[in-house]
Amino acid sequence: MANYTSLPAPSPEQGLNRYLQDIRKFPMLEPEEEYMLAKRWVEDQDTEAAHKMVTSHLRLAAKIAMGYRGYGLPQAEVISEANVGLMQAVKKFDPEKGFRLATYAMWWIRASIQEYVLRSWSMVKLGTTSAQKKLFFNLRKAKNRIGALEDGDLRPEHVERIANDLNVTHDEVISMNRRMSGGDASLNAVISADGEGATQWQDWLEDEDADQAGDYEAKDELETRRELLAAAMDVLNDREKDILVQRRLQDKAVTLEELSSQYDVSRERIRQIEVRAFEKLQERMQELAKEKGLLEDA
Repeated sequence: MANYTSLPAPSPEQGLNRYLQDIRKFPMLEPEEEYMLAKRWVEDQDTEAAHKMVTSHLRLAAKIAMGYRGYGLPQAEVISEANVGLMQAVKKFDPEKGFRLATYAMWWIRASIQEYVLRSWSMVKLGTTSAQKKLFFNLRKAKNRIGALEDGDLRPEHVERIANDLNVTHDEVISMNRRMSGGDASLNAVISADGEGATQWQDWLEDEDADQAGDYEAKDELETRRELLAAAMDVLNDREKDILVQRRLQDKAVTLEELSSQYDVSRERIRQIEVRAFEKLQERMQELAKEKGLLEDA
């Protein structure tokens, strides 16, 4: 992988604005150039190509990192963690999937930052529920959305609204708000001043299209579906389970012809078993979802 130490690195001595200026010198990549660089990395482990992909996306990493201001953590360290996530994205990027590196890297960058934030805040420990983590990352956005801009404790109606929106208890909202309210940095705080005027924190806000709550909800839903699927598989016998897995639950589906030879039955019989197994699996997953309160009765 490209040498991380050779990248520009934000530091208190250097100053954030100087770092932001430094990374602007790296040009954005055209789709064709990005594709060829990615191919060079995948096929030849060309570190120069990887380095160029990383540096061309440092501005993206910094922009996303700015969305995690106000957690009482050094901004330079948050940006450094964003860069680590970016490097992981470049390392695993597959140019043949048909999408741009920026689209793929956004998830890795956010994941790296969020893990750093969670590690750094003693109040968010292993065992914290996904709902509480979602509250941790989205309380400010929820307060802004309902106009709860005053300092100090939230009004009861605001606590009620946020608790319902984020699926947490009233006490969790109150406690999280009290713990986080002391660490907010003013959005109007000046981080630099140059010939074109003062630059404020709010000028570097995260893109409104980036929805951290949505990211967590999508990850939570995926994990829930995986758990339901694993539990529901017990409804199938060994043959049904094996056929369904080979036909629908792996990257490359095994053909009906191959399975008919394996089980010494016709291809039509394999198809019938597959369809019936899938129907049984769906029914069982719906039953389990209702039992867990994830699906309402029709």
